[in-house]
Amino acid sequence: MTLFTHLECHECGAHYDPKQLQRFCPVDNQPLEAKYDCKKAPDKNVLKDRSWDMWRYREMLPVFDDAHIVSLGEGMSPLLQANNLDYGFSNLYIKDEGQNPTGSFKARGLSMAISKAKELGVKVSSIPTAGNAGSALSAYGAKAGMTIHAYMPKQTPEVFQIDCGITGAKVNTIEGNISDAGKQMRADMQDDWWDVTTLKEPYRLEGKKTMGYEIAEQMQWKLPDVILYPTGGGTGLIGIWKAFKEMLEMGWIEDIPTRMVAVQIEQCNPIVQAFENNDSGSFPYENPGVTIANGLRVPHAFGHKLILKTLYESKGTAIDVSDEEMHRGISELAKAEGLFVSPEGAAVWEAAKKLLDQGWIKEEESVVLLNTGSAYKYIENMR
Repeated sequence: MTLFTHLECHECGAHYDPKQLQRFCPVDNQPLEAKYDCKKAPDKNVLKDRSWDMWRYREMLPVFDDAHIVSLGEGMSPLLQANNLDYGFSNLYIKDEGQNPTGSFKARGLSMAISKAKELGVKVSSIPTAGNAGSALSAYGAKAGMTIHAYMPKQTPEVFQIDCGITGAKVNTIEGNISDAGKQMRADMQDDWWDVTTLKEPYRLEGKKTMGYEIAEQMQWKLPDVILYPTGGGTGLIGIWKAFKEMLEMGWIEDIPTRMVAVQIEQCNPIVQAFENNDSGSFPYENPGVTIANGLRVPHAFGHKLILKTLYESKGTAIDVSDEEMHRGISELAKAEGLFVSPEGAAVWEAAKKLLDQGWIKEEESVVLLNTGSAYKYIENMR
């Protein structure tokens, strides 16, 4: 069913064979993107009778044979209208990714990465993780019968270590941040290990982009004016924008009015700094500060050029928030909307308020906030 044709480097345009294991472009060390023959895409009405999960967009997903799909029911998270937050927004929505398997949006990317890895004969996979990606890889790896090696900073909440261990992963805790975990993983790598680090393989992005397809479908194919996304590695932000461009090419939507917003934290905001300096990659952080938002403590995003490209193309922006603001946001969303969101989810709410106050967002505009995970895994941090 797939219309997947090839992999392409976003920087130099080189093409790569999708039937071979590929990582990133060796010419310029940039991520590869899956490309599809959009001219052959069916009308969007084909979705009417399909399963209500991320695999409903089958033509635009890269697995060739359905027999290799590894699924735990990921996708089609609810898009909830936030009616009770008294702050001046008239069309505010929250897409709650915490309702995915393993409790976060990472289920999408790792379902896709493991499905494709299985199709290409991989038996062992490894990942550096701040928590949720490790949980998802361990779960999908278990379902696929793979051996999983997860490397995480020692300060990662214990629940993530338990989560990975209980599903059979080999857990390694490392002093430092996620970049340090990645360095240790690469030092330990064996020839048969498949590295699923964010954007260092091409298929996690394809799972994450389904959030964009869902937002469009849930909003009756009229895209929102603004999407705020908590940005660490940035795959979700890039993926949503990729989905919008694919849908435009297929004729599923008429235009893309959406401005994308990357939300980071004050103690680790390399994308904000790069954007403000009109730079393609300023990364001043070697030792980012401690934060309650594990997923935003990413000092060096491998896909930083694609993140910034997305912001520039969409006429978006980048903004940061403090841990104090995230604590406040968690409380406000819980009391007003009954949603116990992750710190990353609270970050986008706090950022939205700032941008409304600044006039960058108008009261009448439609705004979507991405809550990327369940708060229940962050109880240690919030204490």
